Amino acid sequence: MTAIEIKSLRKEVKKYVDHADERMLKAVRAMLGADLEDDTESDEDEWTWPHGMSEAAKADVLEGLEQLDRGEGIPHEEAIKMLKVWPGK
Repeated sequence: MTAIEIKSLRKEVKKYVDHADERMLKAVRAMLGADLEDDTESDEDEWTWPHGMSEAAKADVLEGLEQLDRGEGIPHEEAIKMLKVWPGK
């Protein structure tokens, strides 16, 4: 990407963040905090957190998983529809 394209992308992402609800902000924070040094798992049944992931980001991921367990997730199709009407699109 050129410097101009990167600047434009930053501007677009900032618009998304400025209009995001708490749930989306937590998801974004978790993604940004996930710095994978080694994406291999030590055991199939054992999850290892990405290297450098903050405790706050881990808590957000666990909260999201608990929400899914309670059936509070958003189906993929609905999420795609939401993104199509996201501010700035």
